[in-house]
Amino acid sequence: MADRFPLVVDSSNNNIKELPSGDNLDITGCGIITSSSNGNIGLTPHGTGVVRIDGSNGIDIESGSISIKNSGAVSNIKLYCESSNAHYVQLQSPAHADYSGNVTLTLPSATGKILGADANNVTTLPGGTAGKTTAVSSSGGTTTLNLQLGDSFTTTLTENTTLAFSNPPSGTGLGCFVVKVKQHASSAKTLAFPGTVDWAGASAPDVSTGANAVDIFVFLTVDNGTTYYGITAGQELG
Repeated sequence: MADRFPLVVDSSNNNIKELPSGDNLDITGCGIITSSSNGNIGLTPHGTGVVRIDGSNGIDIESGSISIKNSGAVSNIKLYCESSNAHYVQLQSPAHADYSGNVTLTLPSATGKILGADANNVTTLPGGTAGKTTAVSSSGGTTTLNLQLGDSFTTTLTENTTLAFSNPPSGTGLGCFVVKVKQHASSAKTLAFPGTVDWAGASAPDVSTGANAVDIFVFLTVDNGTTYYGITAGQELG
């Protein structure tokens, strides 16, 4: 079909003319509709041009379905940050080879965040992470493990210190984490445990004293940190 150009009335002389290049088509209070039933409206820019729709209060699409198709690459949506559009989060379709049928994702009905996994399948949780190791160190004789940071911690003893646990899961949520303790390379240090830890036989273990010796401990709580069950997984490792 041949190209057609919109006609406008020149307000200076009431003559009808083509819309000049660079001018805007003002249709305030009007709409663009098709004259035939079930007709489509096409907006096709030339070359690398894009269809740009701008609104000071955003875009309102009064329809229950949006289809984003493409011409050979997976479809995607980029959501930019508020600072000069410097960063974005991209949502995109899987590649054709990864499909076994169409997929529907239903969003939750409560306010929250979407969980995701990185290239190594580490899942990031709102306010914390799972499957990620966090290195911690002693300060003023205390080594604090913030359980919002993950479920695996490592520490190298640089002074006599006491472990402390913060931000356990609320209520009856499960808090389970692993602690790798490495002894000082030349001068053995001590490690004490919180009084809230329940050990087998009610006796807390001593950490290994060999240079660079590695001990592994596992802790579990299901009552908001009132009690932690302590398990010695291995000592004199490394």
